[in-house]
Amino acid sequence: MSAAAPIASPVADPVRLGVLGLGRAFTLMVPTLAQDPRLRLVAACDPRPAAVQRFTQDFQAQGHDSAQALCADPAVEWVYVATPHQMHAEHVALAAAHGKHVMVEKPMALSLQDCDLMIDACARAGTQLIVGHSHSFNAPVLLAKRLIDSGRYGAVRMIHAMNFTDFLYRPRRPEELDTARGGGVVFSQAAHQVDIVRLLGGGQVTAVYARTGRWDASRPTEGAYTAILDFAGGAFASITYNGYGHYDSDVLMDGVGEMGRAKAPGTHQQTRRKLRAATDEVAEARQKAERNYGGSAYQPDTAPAPGAYQHFGPVIVSCDGADLRLTPHGVEVHDEDGVRLERLPAPRIARSEVVDELWSVARQARAPVHGGAWSRATMEVCLAILQSQQQGAPVGLQSQVPCASLSA
Repeated sequence: MSAAAPIASPVADPVRLGVLGLGRAFTLMVPTLAQDPRLRLVAACDPRPAAVQRFTQDFQAQGHDSAQALCADPAVEWVYVATPHQMHAEHVALAAAHGKHVMVEKPMALSLQDCDLMIDACARAGTQLIVGHSHSFNAPVLLAKRLIDSGRYGAVRMIHAMNFTDFLYRPRRPEELDTARGGGVVFSQAAHQVDIVRLLGGGQVTAVYARTGRWDASRPTEGAYTAILDFAGGAFASITYNGYGHYDSDVLMDGVGEMGRAKAPGTHQQTRRKLRAATDEVAEARQKAERNYGGSAYQPDTAPAPGAYQHFGPVIVSCDGADLRLTPHGVEVHDEDGVRLERLPAPRIARSEVVDELWSVARQARAPVHGGAWSRATMEVCLAILQSQQQGAPVGLQSQVPCASLSA
């Protein structure tokens, strides 16, 4: 098997996972899915035959030529929906109709109506729904949440989150540059950032005031945003994302990139140079496809586990008694006694926190943290960012839900 082998002993009853979509999301998740012994990859479907063929070889699994066939496969217990954003609602409903539990990639959907369709489909079928990976699964975020819930630092008053990346200049398919079809940074990236600050701020956002940037006519979608989020209880958050970034905010994260590994200087400039080699949108889409799982430029991640956790840029939580800075290694506490790091043990498997939640739902009968109602509320905030820009005014929210305390 060319994917990395499990690094822990097998478990008695692994979750049998079918993958719907072997594109970029799966490419980033495959080291986790391949290595974690709590999962077994049993089937996949993708429009690229080479990707399906590689999957069947890597995992001794079944390849399917349609979403319908994968969802009907009796070997599949959970379906990981990693198809393009605009297909999420259809594919979650299809999986639920076949009695399958679902983990669907962020963003949950492109409208609140589609979110409702997904939630209702799973409720009717009696199946579970988890939305993610988003970076609010990350262990430092969960640790910060537990520190807040402990009460030792008092109430949360303010949260600041920012991220400057090269997102808009990575290879894109045409719909990824079309907001109406789920393109741009609000759908793809704000879903991470909003989920993080909602988890840390208590979940219930009451109003959003935002500005978005469309600064490159050749990439005609939102490439940046800044938003102020008001929370029930009086806390507020400021979130900023710049996907045009020449500056790289990972320098503020100890030089660790989003994926938890040391990041080379000049990465953003190199991304732009590579894009110039794509002469048109067909060539650009091909460039993206070829670097994904099963493509000619795909390189399996066989490196040892990263020594740091994944992140989504600097996040600082101001409480009555301390400021909490999230780092790739844990949470840095700044209080009247000084500065100390609440250090986490190094990750053994990247993104294993996603499997932690999946396992807790599938095998321990726990309610998901990132369930349908929670993730619908995150999408309500993301859509309000776009609406606030259009209206030039704050947008009130109606469908927010609180975040339950996390167990120690």
